[in-house]
Amino acid sequence: MNPIVEKVRQEIITAIKNDQLVLPTLPEVALKVREVADDPDADIEKLTTVIGNDAALSARIIRVANSPLLRASRAIEDLRTALMRLGIQYTCNIATGLAMEQMFQATSDLVDMRMRDVWSRSSEVAGISHVLCKHYTRLRPDQATLAGLVHKIGVLPILTYAEDHPALLKDSLTLDAVIDQLHAPVGDLILKTWGFPEEIAHIPSQHINFTRDVPKADYGDIVTVAMLQSYLGTDSPMGKVDYNKVKAFDRLKLDPNMHISESEDLSGEMEAAMSLLL
Repeated sequence: MNPIVEKVRQEIITAIKNDQLVLPTLPEVALKVREVADDPDADIEKLTTVIGNDAALSARIIRVANSPLLRASRAIEDLRTALMRLGIQYTCNIATGLAMEQMFQATSDLVDMRMRDVWSRSSEVAGISHVLCKHYTRLRPDQATLAGLVHKIGVLPILTYAEDHPALLKDSLTLDAVIDQLHAPVGDLILKTWGFPEEIAHIPSQHINFTRDVPKADYGDIVTVAMLQSYLGTDSPMGKVDYNKVKAFDRLKLDPNMHISESEDLSGEMEAAMSLLL
């Protein structure tokens, strides 16, 4: 291992253990929304009040309710009706995802650009995850969307660290190597700190474990395939992975040679799913 990469890796791990590396916190509206999701007595009225205090989020939730993905017969113009159409759990997951976008911003241009790239990739993976989940599993598409959005959440504190260490920020190869090695365990730590449900709390590490053995398809499998599909045709190492060695394809009963973007049925849905997050 490159000694500089190892040094930075050790510094970041030590900073995490000593609570010196600030882990990102969910935006306040997302925290409130998740409180509602976890409350067995919560109802649409309570959720309407929480989301209604955020005009931008309200408008985006109404847009989600009118998405072609949901094949609604008539347009919805108010938040309460939108929430009734989506349901509490679906709304909570999508609202959490939408609110997270504001976390992917930084003060320095270099870090800001990298964070926006991570968000853009995460949105694409989330859109593909939604469609794969809906067509190939009985799992919940809203949960799969959120899983896709958080798969690289561990990059955030590493970039924040780099922002405070200009030498690392200027050395993009070393920074990339540090991110590759650390984003998964850091991501798991963040989701655990946020109290995310067990089925998506380990997505950051699960989605890059191609030989993982589990009894049946789960959200980790969906995000694995979605992530690999998002890199198809690129020069990234993820664009060169041999799909025949990735167990997630077997569990999802997917042809390893599939290209989701070439499927007419799925590509339109994928665009609609991605547009939910834009």
